[in-house]
Amino acid sequence: MKFFIDTANLEQIEEAQALGVLDGVTTNPSLMAKEGITGRNNILKHYVDICNIVDGDVSAEVIATDFEGIVKEGEELAELHGQIVVKVPMIKDGVKAIKYFADKGIRTNCTLVFSSGQALLAAKAGAAYVSPFIGRLDDISTDGLSLISEIRQIYDNYNFSTEILAASIRHTMHVIECARIGADVMTGPLSSITGLLKHPLTDIGLEKFLADYKKGNS
Repeated sequence: MKFFIDTANLEQIEEAQALGVLDGVTTNPSLMAKEGITGRNNILKHYVDICNIVDGDVSAEVIATDFEGIVKEGEELAELHGQIVVKVPMIKDGVKAIKYFADKGIRTNCTLVFSSGQALLAAKAGAAYVSPFIGRLDDISTDGLSLISEIRQIYDNYNFSTEILAASIRHTMHVIECARIGADVMTGPLSSITGLLKHPLTDIGLEKFLADYKKGNS
């Protein structure tokens, strides 16, 4: 399973990269705004800054919702850096644009996916990634993890190469369950990754080891 971090915060990206387990980054307009990154030129520069930190794919989202606008923005984003994956919304013109980009050799991440039917369309159009938002489904009392399972079965049935990128990860158990049911990628906050480090028995065991060492070497 690949680990992506869902943020535009360079310090958090650097921390995840230093941990040695980071495979990529996802961003969106809300995350950019949260970091105070505004204005088209500043946003484009920030994407390049992120690419210069990580080794893997960086999803950069278009703002346009019409086919021509999505294509124009997507081509501009793709030209920024070889690691850029164009993030396109799951709408009719978005699917058309994904097909266009696939034919041009531009990789895409189809975002805001909430059903297996949407995921099927994205794969048919040639998306490199599909992003089901499991946390947001959980928020409305729908089982987001079951959607991952459905998509996994469909993609396996037809050997689609599109990778399932579990998005809107809220906590460490989301990560574990997504790994268990076969998501190719997870993207979430830094806490969802570093939280996997923690276990009370590890802390207790380490404390005892250090105490025993101190006794024997005092």
